[in-house]
Amino acid sequence: MTAQPNAGLPDQGRIPRPDGPPRSTATGVARLALIVGALGVVFGDIGTSPIYTLQTVFNQADPHAVPISTTNVFGVVSVVFWSLMIVVTVFYVAFAMRADNDGEGGIMALITLLRRHKAGRGRKTALVLAGLGVFGAALFLGDSMITPAISVLSAVEGVKTIDPGLEVIIVPVTAVIIVFLFVLQRKGTAVIGRWFGPVMAAWFIAIAILGIGGIARNPSILKALSPTYAIDFMFGHFDIAFFALAAVVLAFTGAEALYADMGHFGRKPISRAWLYLVFPAVLLNYMGQGALVLEDSGNISGSFFLLAPEWARIPVLLLATAATVIASQSVISGAFSVAAQASELGYLPRLRVAHTSAQHFGQIYVPWINWLLMVSVLVLVFAFRTSAALAFAFGMAVIGTITITTLLFLYLARTRWGTPKWIINLGGGLLLGIDLMFLAANTTKIVHGAWLPLLIAIAAFTVMVTWQRGRAVVTTERTRGEGSLRAFVDGLRRGEPKTAEVPGTAIFLNRGKDTAPLAMRSNLERNHVRHKLMVIVSVETQPVPRVAQAERLTVDELGYDRDSILHVTARFGYMEVPDVPEALRTLEPEQTEGRRLDLDRAVYFLSTIQLKTGKEPTMATWRKHLFIATAHITADAADHFRLPRDRTVIVGSHIEV
Repeated sequence: MTAQPNAGLPDQGRIPRPDGPPRSTATGVARLALIVGALGVVFGDIGTSPIYTLQTVFNQADPHAVPISTTNVFGVVSVVFWSLMIVVTVFYVAFAMRADNDGEGGIMALITLLRRHKAGRGRKTALVLAGLGVFGAALFLGDSMITPAISVLSAVEGVKTIDPGLEVIIVPVTAVIIVFLFVLQRKGTAVIGRWFGPVMAAWFIAIAILGIGGIARNPSILKALSPTYAIDFMFGHFDIAFFALAAVVLAFTGAEALYADMGHFGRKPISRAWLYLVFPAVLLNYMGQGALVLEDSGNISGSFFLLAPEWARIPVLLLATAATVIASQSVISGAFSVAAQASELGYLPRLRVAHTSAQHFGQIYVPWINWLLMVSVLVLVFAFRTSAALAFAFGMAVIGTITITTLLFLYLARTRWGTPKWIINLGGGLLLGIDLMFLAANTTKIVHGAWLPLLIAIAAFTVMVTWQRGRAVVTTERTRGEGSLRAFVDGLRRGEPKTAEVPGTAIFLNRGKDTAPLAMRSNLERNHVRHKLMVIVSVETQPVPRVAQAERLTVDELGYDRDSILHVTARFGYMEVPDVPEALRTLEPEQTEGRRLDLDRAVYFLSTIQLKTGKEPTMATWRKHLFIATAHITADAADHFRLPRDRTVIVGSHIEV
């Protein structure tokens, strides 16, 4: 949303702008900057899919290979065009991107909308769909491992069109590029982000020009724009077309990124970039490749690079490598966002999240996820060795996420926004039917590699739901051990336990205001020390990206005035850094019994839990061990809440799960 300074004030109240372009010009420049930025972050994945899609469809080594013939080439190109039109343009751009959670999009945004809705009618259905959404997020994490591997491999494989003898360097060069990419992540995209958009703009212009050159060789390929060719191919040659869908799905890899990255750029810049540049460019390139294959079926191997004249292949190869690195960057950043949001929503342990840009809030770096992805991607590169081998695995991750997104969107459209049932049945049924057809086709590739994203997703899903369940068990046990906060405060009022007052401010972090912090209870009952002012702080993560400053803090005197004990609830959005000291600085003296908190000398107390397996049947034994193992990656609470190390005291206790 663009702020309008001094809006509503009379003219004499406005601050004159002596220099600079007119407002309309400045607004136009800002819009163009957002569109160019979206090109660099959002469209890298889907924009590089022409490198390998048609080559994979007609891969004659495939057990279900599509024979290369004029009819099949026209049919496949037509199916690619209409798939992009229906899945990306109609579903994502026209519909899904209008379903946002305070400006944020993606499958995690749909999950938070479902979590809000589950308290009402259809609670069980909403819970099941939320679980399905978590599985979709897990599939996206699998996609984040496969995308860098297949994207960089497919670009480096272009050296074969220059010199077939260079094939031996493909895997080592790919590995070096991937290691460099992940090592660079800690620097953040703030430094190099401004270069991404122009590079991708050059990429889309280049692939459009290459496509036009190919079309000029055989303009009849333009007839593939007619839906009759797609329909005839699907229904007239279903035994071939069905299996082709498993590779056609690669044409819209990265479609979820349009929705997931909506919070960074907004719906309109992403939509305009897709409609005015990205879609026409990739379509022209697919048509050009189709014309090239019609001219000579031998061109299918490396059809993308063969569109370029021989003198231009090295520059195109370098540009393609840059574009695939950017494509990898965008999906890695997406994995950071998904992991951070899952952590805030309670599906993963607390992770260390570093914000790498002062200007762009969504640019974050999650070290643990970064190194996990790097190792996983390298394993995939050395195990599969070619982009064609990885393509079967890639398709399942892509269409699985899209199908789940479609299902969640349709449910919310009906139950939350009241869309008429006949529209859901007709339009939604068509969209879901297309997704399910692609999904069914990819199940035929399970034994050829599609098992990989499913295995990754099942593993990630198991970790997430186990963590959520174990967290609930620990919360119940902690509640029993901590006891009522109100009763504890009442006891202090009566002088129980006996304590000596010391000067200063003590700040105890707690899960809520129903129970007494373990660290506070231990400090008073065992050390018999009470600080002059004690503040109990509970941090709540709201199911919105950001919380307004006016709604950030709520102060509760816990039933007694001037007893030097306060409870403060600090609220943060799931995209925000929970900086507790900074939030407390906004408290006014009238909110803290007439005293200003001395945060520069205050002592912070944290309660830490040591977990061990117990005999209670709270979970299966293997899940208990998984939960405890997962707990080891939990980020340090002092760092997470931005507490000063030299003034933070940690008090431990044991809990059985």
